[in-house]
Amino acid sequence: MRVTYACVCGSDLHPYHDLEPTPEGRRMGHEAIGVVQEVGAEVTTLKAGDTVIVPFAWSDGTCAFCRDGITTSCVHGGFFDGAPSATQAELLIVPEADGTAVVVPEGTDESLMPSLLTLSDVYLTGYHAARQGQVGPGKTVTVIGDGAVGLSAVLASKELGAETIILMGRHESRTDLGRKFGATHVVAERGDEGVAKVLEITGGEGSHVVLEAVGHLPAYEQAYGIVRPGGVISRVGVPQYEEAPVGFASLFGKNVTLTGGPATIRAYLEAAIPQVLDGTTDPGQVFDRELPLADIAEAYRLMDAREALKVLIRV
Repeated sequence: MRVTYACVCGSDLHPYHDLEPTPEGRRMGHEAIGVVQEVGAEVTTLKAGDTVIVPFAWSDGTCAFCRDGITTSCVHGGFFDGAPSATQAELLIVPEADGTAVVVPEGTDESLMPSLLTLSDVYLTGYHAARQGQVGPGKTVTVIGDGAVGLSAVLASKELGAETIILMGRHESRTDLGRKFGATHVVAERGDEGVAKVLEITGGEGSHVVLEAVGHLPAYEQAYGIVRPGGVISRVGVPQYEEAPVGFASLFGKNVTLTGGPATIRAYLEAAIPQVLDGTTDPGQVFDRELPLADIAEAYRLMDAREALKVLIRV
């Protein structure tokens, strides 16, 4: 497919910081909208000229795990992490295309493309966090992290009917958008001070649901400090640690459920596209900068320096 829209993800910043030197270059990116150029002989549901959304993982749509909705565990699947292809490019190879790419209706207004692009990862990752956390009417939800995924989790929680939504973040321009998306409270404090503030807001009971959208251990520790007994912690921040407490003082003693994981984007796409098209949801507001593909290095710099929330790349 010919890529028309891509973007930089917060998780792209992990290799930006830590990847070993690669003088030969490295393919990057996993979010895209584009136009089909050619299809393989076995592809039956797509044709050249179709505009499609491609989630960050490919899947066949037919294996046992896909049928269960766990498309990120497809037995024939994989992730757009540079092999065989990646989305910050002019062209993208899409394996298992019938099961992966979803057609955008012909004639869709170009102004909706940023919001549709968020369905390839960021908004539906926030939605996945909320869904896995069992967010619903009457629930108190705390979102840890004011990046694009955290703000998407706020928006999804609002749309799922949460009564109180606490956003833990300290960047005012981002938390202002969080309030617009539905946050009822903003907590700038971190660590023990942040935990104390959330407990104060919740009358000492804690939060029914905690959505952790950072991926660092202090955020996880904050999560089990503020979760209500019997509550749920849902993690979608890609963990940058291998071990985390699950014993009596953290999860066990409170009867807390721990869930989350890579968002099963493909399982949600068909239902999410009409909600963007009819204006029910407008997650494209997380994009605060737009650059051409030739300036992709600047896009990384802006996000790494927190000068941009999320950068849209127009190809």
